[in-house]
Amino acid sequence: MNLGSSFSNARKRKGLSQEAVAEKLGVSRQTVSKWETGETLPDIRQSKRLAVLFGLSLDELIDFDLDVQEIQDAIDRTSQAAADKIDWTKAWSKKYPILARYPDEVETGPYMTALSELLDDLKKRYNYEELDSFLVLKDILASVWKNRKSSAD
Repeated sequence: MNLGSSFSNARKRKGLSQEAVAEKLGVSRQTVSKWETGETLPDIRQSKRLAVLFGLSLDELIDFDLDVQEIQDAIDRTSQAAADKIDWTKAWSKKYPILARYPDEVETGPYMTALSELLDDLKKRYNYEELDSFLVLKDILASVWKNRKSSAD
């Protein structure tokens, strides 16, 4: 996605027209259009004002991805009670069939024991609650995956 698309998507997500943005920033609608088509770029002050107008940091505005933002919004709107009702394995197994298949293929006991020991170590060493330990371990696993994936590329 290019920078102009990021501006356009962020503007539309806020429900603003090019005219409204132009008025708030003291520029013409044509200027906003040129930013969105990538014909020109706003200067750093205008970029900062755009970010504030769209409720984003400057970094977020530059990297704005509508799909990622929509997913984040859905997560933010989901209550814990609703999240607890979701069978995440079933939901993700539509995209990753191995999640539905592995229980019949893998002897999970040794992995569960090893992971439980890691969780207990996090709880003891850092005085984390159970959920916090789980989230930290999940994040560490995600980092390992990213590192392996980038090494393979």
